[in-house]
Amino acid sequence: MFEIRWILERIRKGEYYFSKHGDQERQNDNLTIAEVEEALLESRILEQYEDTGRGESCLIVGFTETGKPIHIVCGRRGDWLVIITVYIPRLPKFKTPYERSEK
Repeated sequence: MFEIRWILERIRKGEYYFSKHGDQERQNDNLTIAEVEEALLESRILEQYEDTGRGESCLIVGFTETGKPIHIVCGRRGDWLVIITVYIPRLPKFKTPYERSEK
């Protein structure tokens, strides 16, 4: 189970990295690394995911200084935070940054 303070500490210490997929998704949504860091530092955990073979992970929602919403799925590798994927939440999957759309 992830705790937001552990995630914030990793970001502040620079003890995180993007997976190849996460970095590609970040670029696909034209998000800068600085924007992802801003969002993580002003964030909350929305969902926790059990270990499905690659370790536990969680979905985080945060906002940039300009108010842009960003979703970040994070995992853990040892003492490091791994950013598994990053995207801007939007329809059809999300009604709001906090709420999934009905299927």
